[in-house]
Amino acid sequence: MKIIKKIKKTQGFTLVELLVVIAILGILSTIGLGTFRSSQAKSRDSRRKSDLANIQRALEMYLNDYGVYPSSTNGEITLSNGVLSWDGQSEFIDEKGTVYMKELPDDPAVNQNYCYAVDSFGRSFQLYAKLENVQDINCLDDNQDGVCDSRTCAGVDGYNFGVSSANTKP
Repeated sequence: MKIIKKIKKTQGFTLVELLVVIAILGILSTIGLGTFRSSQAKSRDSRRKSDLANIQRALEMYLNDYGVYPSSTNGEITLSNGVLSWDGQSEFIDEKGTVYMKELPDDPAVNQNYCYAVDSFGRSFQLYAKLENVQDINCLDDNQDGVCDSRTCAGVDGYNFGVSSANTKP
């Protein structure tokens, strides 16, 4: 009988052992969550870069057809048949029915838009986005110091990534 009682008392974990295991699990989950959030931000930044490259191609096709880039109103593309919103629902189509983009993309972040600027003659454009990773190797870095520089577009500051027509810089 005494042997059975000793076995029962030695089974299970002590409070200290449980606290150590809980602490280790907490540390591991914090590290995992941080890595997950970082990969989500990189994914959104990748989408922004892809979106701007696609819009850039559509703008170049428009230039090929009309000899000028479309005008801009408050950072949005303006055509003779209306202003295109950055809501993911606007169709980049001219008054002749030529489709340049079936759906003008929107920024993956809530309450954040891309910004389009064109010179007064329609000969050059700049298109901007706000990257979440401010140490991205493709961000606007005028000083070559490894830190993203910011641009203002349509009165809004904080744009740190851009593409442009070949005859100007973002």
